[in-house]
Amino acid sequence: MVDPIIVNKHKDRENIIIGGHQRVKVASELKIKEIPTVEVNLNLDKEKELNVRLNKNTGSWDYDILANMFEVEELKDWGFDDRDLQLFDDDYGEEFSLPNGDKEPFQQMTFTLSDEQAEIVQGTIKKAKQNDFGDTGNENSNGNALWWICQSYE
Repeated sequence: MVDPIIVNKHKDRENIIIGGHQRVKVASELKIKEIPTVEVNLNLDKEKELNVRLNKNTGSWDYDILANMFEVEELKDWGFDDRDLQLFDDDYGEEFSLPNGDKEPFQQMTFTLSDEQAEIVQGTIKKAKQNDFGDTGNENSNGNALWWICQSYE
């Protein structure tokens, strides 16, 4: 292991991995029980920024998570440009953000999932996006897919 795992020790974010998710996953698969870490003390905003900056420099992206967890302006402040953001979707401007930051009548929701849960949810949303949702009044394809999935439980 060349790079240590970066772990947050902030009282509200204790033991959250900020950098090294894939290394932890591989170490777990290899049954490695101890790996080097560096501990930092960052609030949630600084934690998110460091995570994005680390991946921008050397990592790779889960574009669905990136598109749904961060605002375009934040990403631009942290070093992304329009070309980078087009990787989310050809018309990311409509898909990714709401006009003038106005969220009504929409809501942004955040969930914390294990890696295994996140893979299942992301895969299911990706499959669901292949459906025709009709006119939902929402241009966010991830939101429409999740809404469509939830309809089966209502």
